[in-house]
Amino acid sequence: MSNTPSSLLNVERKDHVLTQNHTPLFTGLKKHAERNPVQFHIPGHKKGAGMDPEFRAFAGDNILSIDLINIAPLDDLHQPKSLIKDAQDLAAKAFGADHTFFSVQGTSGAIMTMVMSVCSPGEKIIVPRNVHKSVMTAIVFCGAIPIFIHPEVDKELGISHGITPISVAHALEQHPDAKGVLVINPTYFGIAADLKEIVKIAHAQQVPVLVDEAHGVHIHFHDRLPASAMQAGADMAATSVHKLGGSMTQSSVLNVKEGLVSPKRVQTILSMLTTTSTSYPLLASLDTARRRLATEGKELISQSIDLAESIRKRLSAIDQITCIGNEILGTPATYDYDPTKIIISIKELGITGYQAEVWLREHYNLEVELSDLYNILCIVTPGDTQYEADILVDAMNALAREFRHDSNDPVPEVFLPDIPVLAVSPREAFYAETELLPLDDTAGRVCAEFIMVYPPGIPIFIPGEIITEDNLKYIHENIEAGLPVQGPQDETLTKLRVIKEHRAIK
Repeated sequence: MSNTPSSLLNVERKDHVLTQNHTPLFTGLKKHAERNPVQFHIPGHKKGAGMDPEFRAFAGDNILSIDLINIAPLDDLHQPKSLIKDAQDLAAKAFGADHTFFSVQGTSGAIMTMVMSVCSPGEKIIVPRNVHKSVMTAIVFCGAIPIFIHPEVDKELGISHGITPISVAHALEQHPDAKGVLVINPTYFGIAADLKEIVKIAHAQQVPVLVDEAHGVHIHFHDRLPASAMQAGADMAATSVHKLGGSMTQSSVLNVKEGLVSPKRVQTILSMLTTTSTSYPLLASLDTARRRLATEGKELISQSIDLAESIRKRLSAIDQITCIGNEILGTPATYDYDPTKIIISIKELGITGYQAEVWLREHYNLEVELSDLYNILCIVTPGDTQYEADILVDAMNALAREFRHDSNDPVPEVFLPDIPVLAVSPREAFYAETELLPLDDTAGRVCAEFIMVYPPGIPIFIPGEIITEDNLKYIHENIEAGLPVQGPQDETLTKLRVIKEHRAIK
């Protein structure tokens, strides 16, 4: 578990002390359900009685009995004072934060809150170009100006890593008026930069560091994993508990340290972005996931790491398949990595990652986390056992046999286009007068919408960038490979919205 002394993992109350073994919100919800009060309030299904019977039978009465609304006994996420406050305080202690805010808008909502808490219209924020679409959405909403740092590109795998301390230092030298630095730690593929050094550089200029920790909830609770945002001294971290921490989908936390950011402003912005009908099952799952991470996390994560390493060793023995390990480390952007993320390069088989994903689904009923043109990504969590590990290894052996070919055949060349140039601010482009053009006729024009492959949700274009032939080629490659290209209003992906050009009248 966390290196924080156990005495600091408790929350003092007037009448008792809450420890990391307690679940104040979940326990309070269960007690409320046991009272079985007559409900003349929403939700209208009234503990399942007014719900479709088939769904009720499938979901179960227990979960429906705590699908409640923010009545006084159950506290209010928008202004917590009792059950939710206690649960959030325990989470803050567990994560080493001064304040923790629960999010039922996923990590996307928490990320948007971070950006909008430090940036006002026209102000600058330093961000990696391979950020999640939620970062760019927040920038559009608040009118901030992104100062992009080019992430280090892995030309063997065809993926982007993190940003380096030296690139952050250069960005701050050129833009000392920046209101924040946003860092992805770790990346979707589990790669981490030297976050402590980045924080040191930014704090020397009194610039807060915001961390997209969507794929790193577990790293805080084990010393064999990269340093977490709070351990590195960052000011805010949006952390997906649901991805790797055991809570329900769409539940996340926003961890905050006081000093360079205002917790009250964070609460205000988060409240603006959050539904007033907050989901208590999601909130309760955050409460119980925190308990397990804080009390059993180190042991559970050790088992996951050991299982992942054994899988990696077995996969590495398969001909024409490369399973990435610690050999990826050694560059300024690959300072550390999370071994529970299993990156499997299949380009030597002469197929795309998407083809491998479909084959594994059809032949082994196995679903991977992500596929791209060259790789598949699998994640190992405390929910996995040797049983699932054996299926994965057997499936990959079968995949390799199915597509094995002469080792003298050329390996597909990795193609990654250059990052587009930002011509106007994303907000200006998004709200500009636009026109819809055939995709292949848009080179040289300014994009007015997002286009990305999801997952991972990293935009190929954002509003305001100049469209290039190379990036159009990359879009076509992803479409032809069957990958989930998303974003444009035209779902057929044959047209793209661009800023309208006004030509002189003849």
